[in-house]
Amino acid sequence: MVKRIKLRTLFIGGCITLFFLVLIGRVFWIQVLNGEEWQKKASAQWAHTADIKAQRGVITDRNGNILASDVPAFTVVVDPEVIHEQGIGEEVIKGLHDLLNKPEDELRTLIEAKDDKGKYLKNREIRNEGWKIDQDLADKVTAFNKALGKEHDIQETGVGLVREQKRYYPKNTLAAQILGYTDRDGKAIMGLEKYFDTQLRGADGKLFYQSDGQGIKLPDSQDSYQPVVNGNNFKLTIDSTIQYYIEEAMKKAYDQYQPTSISVIAADPNTMEILGMANMPTFNPNEYNTADQAGFYNHAIKSTYEPGSTFKIVTLAATVQEKLFNPDATFLSGQIKIKGYKTPLHDIKRAGWGTISFLEGVKRSSNVAFVKLGYEMLGQDKLLKYINDFGFNEKTGIDLPGETSGIVNPDPNRPIENATLAYGHGKVLVTPIQQLVAVSAIANGGKLMTPHVVKEITDPNTGKTTVTKPVVVRQVISEASAKETGGYLEQVVADQVIGTGRHAYIEGYRVAGKTGTAVKVEGKNYVNSKVLISFIGYAPVNDPKIAVIVIIDEPNEEVGGGTAAAPVFKEIVSQSLQYMGVPKLATEASGKDAPKTASALRTTPDLTGKTMKQAKDLLLAGGFDFESVGEGTTVISQYPAAKSTLASGQRIYLLSQQGNKPTIPNLSGQSLRDALEILSLLKVGITVEGEGYVTEQAVGTKDGKTLVTLKLKPLNEYGEDIPVSPSPPADATAP
Repeated sequence: MVKRIKLRTLFIGGCITLFFLVLIGRVFWIQVLNGEEWQKKASAQWAHTADIKAQRGVITDRNGNILASDVPAFTVVVDPEVIHEQGIGEEVIKGLHDLLNKPEDELRTLIEAKDDKGKYLKNREIRNEGWKIDQDLADKVTAFNKALGKEHDIQETGVGLVREQKRYYPKNTLAAQILGYTDRDGKAIMGLEKYFDTQLRGADGKLFYQSDGQGIKLPDSQDSYQPVVNGNNFKLTIDSTIQYYIEEAMKKAYDQYQPTSISVIAADPNTMEILGMANMPTFNPNEYNTADQAGFYNHAIKSTYEPGSTFKIVTLAATVQEKLFNPDATFLSGQIKIKGYKTPLHDIKRAGWGTISFLEGVKRSSNVAFVKLGYEMLGQDKLLKYINDFGFNEKTGIDLPGETSGIVNPDPNRPIENATLAYGHGKVLVTPIQQLVAVSAIANGGKLMTPHVVKEITDPNTGKTTVTKPVVVRQVISEASAKETGGYLEQVVADQVIGTGRHAYIEGYRVAGKTGTAVKVEGKNYVNSKVLISFIGYAPVNDPKIAVIVIIDEPNEEVGGGTAAAPVFKEIVSQSLQYMGVPKLATEASGKDAPKTASALRTTPDLTGKTMKQAKDLLLAGGFDFESVGEGTTVISQYPAAKSTLASGQRIYLLSQQGNKPTIPNLSGQSLRDALEILSLLKVGITVEGEGYVTEQAVGTKDGKTLVTLKLKPLNEYGEDIPVSPSPPADATAP
């Protein structure tokens, strides 16, 4: 008996010893022989990466008004497990349906979602209706959540919000086709957003750390950090106020004529900074998913068309440069025959106006006059050379995506194609931006320049700012020839009896311009019922500040460029010149400079006491640049004060009731005087670094009081002398 007990004891002890030997051997195998491999696996399980989202760059207009920026956004999430435990599923479905307008059956599917084992899931996003919603709607969801919790006396309702960010375009449709948009995933789709996506996007940062299975950071965690690189900020050449003038004038014409499209571009002809660019139809980038696809197309840089009579500007400039244009010489108008072609080319008035001077031919937009000038006097080779020099067979190089190039390719062995080319008909296709660049070359003294919409790019990580400077491609005609050509184009507008551009006349300003009405081609035939009408010009002739092209495609009435497009030009340019503070002439003069009166600047309206909505509506209607400051609904003060004279581009600040922490407006681009006045009204502390205009601002506290630090720098100014790169070697349309 004792022996059996001893044997059993020995057996059990041996088994235990063997087990421990195997265990020790296994531990030795894992920790010593394969220790390095298991250490890697363990480290991989401990290692975690946290992304630090980069801030996408802000896009502003030339005066610092925000056109695109990242703003807080919220995504609604539901927790099916919690909602099921609380027994509030139907209430959640109805409440979120009312708030988000998401179908109840889709909400029910989310809230009743289970895994393969039949267990309710956790945290389900409500897309798309509850995805990246704005602050107002998020506040309503929060209020619903609190009310639900209070009603059932519970802490967790299973409804929550996840804070994110989204791209926001505060001015809605304004300059939409220039800006483009990013979708809700943050992917850049079109416009500047896509063209400069790499620079705007920046690079996300990363934090590498180690934690245990509960997600708690290990005491000896080996951390590493890859810093975030925020995207560059872009300041555009666009002026929001001029852009507003453009879009308002376009809407009136669009409603009246119901065309296929309207395009308008405005630029400073001296620098080729684009001051405004718009097309209709258009779209709201905040609501891109519901927009008509036709609104996404930027006709201003992508569409090609036969220009018609606006192209005569090139022929006129070329003959002036070659000293072939004699305004007093005469010709017989009406029609002209081209050798080898049976049907004569004719004027819009087929009987003509008898024997008239070439200057009258320019005013009346006589096709016969321009055939004689461009085809007979200049010759087809020289005409084509000037057309190429003015940039019509190449892209302008504008910093926007999708630009197309016009094509001018007449057969040198077909005289008729070269003859009609002289008045913008036949083998000639151009883009609106090409035409504006060409007429700007006449306005600025003969320099063909590269248009651009980006004024400055600032790297927020380093503070470095890169300024886009004007680029001259070549000198196409002399300064004297450009001035002479401008004088003739001025008479097209100034002559209120026979000038085809007389509807573009602006009292007090000298305007140069040209109308155009081109019959469109379908297949191989011209369709008289489908026309494209346009007007192009600049002002003031004596000191050009703005050049504008207006194109109306297929209006629903039989109208010409002088009747429909010229008034749009007039409305835009007259408002813009006054806004820019360009002085009017004291007396009406034709062809000669006249004495100037004081600048026709605008004054600020009295807004104090009005509701914030009333004040905003009033300023928007007047095309004023403004910013609201504060949380209240009533304007308690304003800067500048009522009836103050506004400088060009000066912003009006509307101050309402402030909360515990004053709202500090964006003061970028403001003078020190204006910034100090505004901050004084807010009763905050101020420190100033540097001289010039505000480029940066920082808000902090000192002794319990808000302190604003302003950094100032002088404005970047372009010199007057812009270097010119060497020049490279050398059926009728209505007015």
